[in-house]
Amino acid sequence: MIKVVSVKFKNGGKPYYFAPNGKETYEKGKGVIVETAKGLEYATVVQPECEVEDSEIVAPLKPVVRIATQRDEEQVRRNAEKRDGAMLTAKEKIAARGLEMKLVDCEFAFDGSKVVFYFTSESRVDFRELIKDLSSTFHMRIELRQINIRDEIKLTGGLAPCGRECCCLGCMSEPKKVSVKMAKNQGLSLNPSKISGLCGRLMCCLSYEDEYYSEACKKVPKLGGTVDTPNGKGTVVNVNMLKMQVKVKIEQNDAVSYHDFGVDEIRFMRGNVVMGNENLGEESDEKSEEKTESVQPQPAQERRNEQKREHGNNENRREGKRDKNNRNRNLSGGKPQGNRPQISGEGNRNNNNNNRNENGGAPEKKNKDKFKNKKRHGDKKHNGQNPAQNGGPTSEQ
Repeated sequence: MIKVVSVKFKNGGKPYYFAPNGKETYEKGKGVIVETAKGLEYATVVQPECEVEDSEIVAPLKPVVRIATQRDEEQVRRNAEKRDGAMLTAKEKIAARGLEMKLVDCEFAFDGSKVVFYFTSESRVDFRELIKDLSSTFHMRIELRQINIRDEIKLTGGLAPCGRECCCLGCMSEPKKVSVKMAKNQGLSLNPSKISGLCGRLMCCLSYEDEYYSEACKKVPKLGGTVDTPNGKGTVVNVNMLKMQVKVKIEQNDAVSYHDFGVDEIRFMRGNVVMGNENLGEESDEKSEEKTESVQPQPAQERRNEQKREHGNNENRREGKRDKNNRNRNLSGGKPQGNRPQISGEGNRNNNNNNRNENGGAPEKKNKDKFKNKKRHGDKKHNGQNPAQNGGPTSEQ
C-alpha cells in the first residue's frame, strides 16, 4: 500500500495520483502545484491523503510541490481571462486560411510558456501555416490537438436529455464502451433520438446499470412469449425488470383480461430451461389434458387412420367384384375385359365389320378413303372447276 493524493487538472477530468511531501496537510477542493512531464501544473485536490494498491500506481510517482499560494491563484485567473481573446483571434486566423476545422477550446500553461488549441474536423487538416500565424501573434509556443465529438462535449459541457449535466463532464472520469445491446437489455426504444446524447452517440449512462439488466433479463420471459399462470395460459405484454413482474394477456371464453404476476408465480421457458413455478405447469397440463379428452374424443391422427382403413376396404370390394366378373366370362367362353364396361355402340360396330368381311365387303378403312375422294370431288365442283382439266375422273371414263 502506498500513500497518495488524488488530484484533477480539469473539471470532469481523470484523477491522477501524486506523492505527498509529508510537510503539508491537503484538503479537498484546494489548489496544489504538482510536477508533471510538461513542467509545473496547477491542479485541484479530489481526495486527500489515502492508501492505494501498488498495482494502481503508474511509475514514476511524481510529488506534490506545494499548496497553491495567492500568487499561484492570481496566475491561474490571468490565464483564464486570456482564453476568450485567444479563441477569437484563432477563429479569425482559421477563417482567413479557409481551413475546415472547428475550434472548441484553448488552454494556457500554468507558467504561460505555451497555449494549446483543441479543434474537431472530419478530415485531416494541414495547419502548418496557421501555427506560424498564431506564433507571431501570441509570441509563445503553439500546440494544436484534434479531438473527437465526445471530447468536445466533455470540454464544452451541457445539459443531457435527462435534464442533468452531461455524464462525461460531471461524473465520468473515463469514457466507457456503449453498445445497442445495452439498450435492448433494458427494454428501451431503439429510436436514435431517444438513446443518443448531445454528441449524437449512444448515451454514456446506458452502461451504468447494464450489469444488473444483463442478469435480470435472463430471469424473466420474453415479450410476446407464452406463459402458464394461475389463471391459465397467456401472452406476456410487458416486463418490469426492477420489480421482477410481468403483465400477461389471458383470453378465455371470448373474453380478454390483463393480470400482473411475479416471476415466481408463473411458469415459462427460457431457451431449453423451465423457469418459475414448475408445479403450476404440471397442474395446468393435467387440466388441459382432461379438457382435451372431453372435448376431442377422436384425435386427427385416428381419423386419418380410419379413413385409410375405409379406403382399403373399398378397394378390396372392387377387386373382389372384378375377379368374380372375370371368372364368369371364362366359364361362358368370353374374354375378360377387366373392369371396363362394354359400350353398345362398340359391339354393333364390331358386328358390322365382321359381316362385311364374311360377305367379301370392303373394310372400314376403304370406305373411309372413298368418302374422302367423294368429298374432294365435291369441293372441286363447288369451286367451279372442271374435273377433266385437273386430271380427275369423268363420266366418259
